[in-house]
Amino acid sequence: MGKGFFKVPPAINEPVLSYAPGSVERENVLKAYKYMYNSTIEVPIYINGKNIKTGKTQTMSPPHDHQHVVGIYHTANKSHVEQAISTALEARKTWSQLPWEQRAGIFLKAAELIAGPYRAKINAATMIAQSKTVHQAEIDAACEFIDFLRFNVQFMTEIYNDQPQSTNATWNRIEYRPLEGFTYAVTPFNFTAIAGNLPACMALMGNVVVWKPSDSQIYSAKVIMDVFEEAGVPAGVINVVFGDPVMITKTVLSSPDFSGLHFTGSTFIFKELWKQIGVNIHNYKTYPRIVGETGGKDFILAHQSAHPKQVATGIIRGAFEFQGQKCSAASRAYLPKSLWADIKAHLLEDLKSIKMGGPEDLSNFVTAVIHEGAFDKITGYIENTKSNPAVEIIAGGGYDKSKGYFIEPTVIVTTDAKYETMCTELFGPVITIFIYEDAAFEETLELIDQTSEYALTGAVFSTDRYAANVATRALENSAGNFYINDKPTGAVVGQQPFGGARASGTNDKAGSAQNLLRWVSPRMIKETFVTPEDYRYPFLD
Repeated sequence: MGKGFFKVPPAINEPVLSYAPGSVERENVLKAYKYMYNSTIEVPIYINGKNIKTGKTQTMSPPHDHQHVVGIYHTANKSHVEQAISTALEARKTWSQLPWEQRAGIFLKAAELIAGPYRAKINAATMIAQSKTVHQAEIDAACEFIDFLRFNVQFMTEIYNDQPQSTNATWNRIEYRPLEGFTYAVTPFNFTAIAGNLPACMALMGNVVVWKPSDSQIYSAKVIMDVFEEAGVPAGVINVVFGDPVMITKTVLSSPDFSGLHFTGSTFIFKELWKQIGVNIHNYKTYPRIVGETGGKDFILAHQSAHPKQVATGIIRGAFEFQGQKCSAASRAYLPKSLWADIKAHLLEDLKSIKMGGPEDLSNFVTAVIHEGAFDKITGYIENTKSNPAVEIIAGGGYDKSKGYFIEPTVIVTTDAKYETMCTELFGPVITIFIYEDAAFEETLELIDQTSEYALTGAVFSTDRYAANVATRALENSAGNFYINDKPTGAVVGQQPFGGARASGTNDKAGSAQNLLRWVSPRMIKETFVTPEDYRYPFLD
C-alpha cells in the first residue's frame, strides 16, 4: 500500500572511465581479467532462486584464444524450461503486487553494484567472453547497463505519473499493470548491457521472466545474475535457462500463459518466432507483446562539403570497433568522388596504426570475432571479392583462426552499388565503399534507401545544412537512429533511444519509456462520488 508520492534519484549517465596508463580502473580490470582468465567456472541454470546443475554441459572459451577453456555451463532439458515457467507464474503472485518503489530499489541497487564492486568483474567477463577491448566493455557492460537500470526506474515513474483528467464528480485513474502470464527474453552475444536490460526492464514493470542468453555470452551473463541476486531480485522473478534454442523456445511459446517476447538477435530468427507465436495465437490467454531489435546494414553518406578526416574517423570507429559486431555498425559507405582521394589517404593511414590481438593487451583496437561460424561466414565474403572485377580490397583482407578468430579490418571499394557486401549484413570488420559523382547526391539518397531491407542506423556527414536537411528528409524511413556528422554507432541511454524499423525490428526504442510501455497493460478505473439513483435524463421531461 502506497504511503507517499516517492521521488527516485535523478537518472544520470554513468561517466565512462578512461583506463589510461596508471589509472586505478586499469589496474583493477587487468587484475580481474588475469584472475578470471586463469580460473575455471561452472555456470548452472537458474530457476526459482536455485542453481541447478543438469550434468549436461558445454565448455566456454574466449574467441581470441579458442583452445583455452574458462569454464562450463549446464544446459536445460524441456522439464527445466517447464519448471522455469511454472516458477515464474508462482512468483508473479507476489512480485506483481510488490509496491513499485520496492522494485525500483532492487534495480537501482543493481546499478550501483555494477558501478562499484562489480565493475572490474563484469568488464573483464565481457572482455573474455565476447573479446571486447576494455573501452568497448566499459561503455557496454558497465556504463550502458548502469544507464539502463537507472533510467528505466525514472521512465517507470514518468509512466505511472501519466494520468487522465478527473472532475469533482469522478476520479479517473490508470493502473499500469504487468502483463498477465510470463515473458520471454532472448538476448544476443554482442552486448552485455542488452543481455541484462531485456529481462530487467520487464521485471521492473512487475513482470516475471524466462531468460535465454546467447550461448556465446553465458560467461558474462553469470555475472549479471550474480548482480541481480545480490541486489535482491526475488526467487522466480528472473529464471535463466541455457541450451537448445529451438527446444527452449518451442516450450515457452507453447504455454498458454506466454504474454510477451523481448528479443535482440537475427532478423530471420525473429521472424520465425513471430510466425510461431502466430500459429499458437488461439492457445494464448492474451495477445502476446512482441518487441524485437534485429539486424542492420548501416550506412555512412558523405556530402561533398564534408571534412575528409571526420569521414575517415567515422568509418574507422563506426565499422571496426568491436570488429563490426554491432547491429549499428557502419558496413556500407557512399562517398563523393571529389573527396575520395583525401578520405582514402586518411583511412589507409589510420588503418596502418591499428593493432589487432587479445583484449588483455590494452593497446589493441581490434580483437577476435565471436566464433568459428562467424569467422567462416565473413571470410567467405572476403574471398569472394578477390575474384570479382567490380570490387577491390584496398585495406585488410587477411585472417587467421589458428589461435583466435582474427580478421583484419577490411575496406572494399566497389563500382557496383548493389554488390552483395553492399546489401548483406556481414556482422564483421568489413566495410564496402561506393564512390558517387558529386552531382548525383540526391540520386544516391534514393540508392541508399532502396539498397537494403534494413532500417536501423545511418549517418550523413555534411557542412552544408541544406544538403543535411535533404538527406534527413529523403532517408526518413531508412534508419530509426540517424546521425548528422557522427558515426552511426554509440547510442546513449536517455539521449538517443535506440531501434529501427523495416527488417531491423519493431522500433520500440530501448532506453526510453516507449519500450517500458510495451510491458504493461493499463487498467482504467473510474470512481463516481455521488452515484445516480434515477435512470431518467433531463431530455425525457
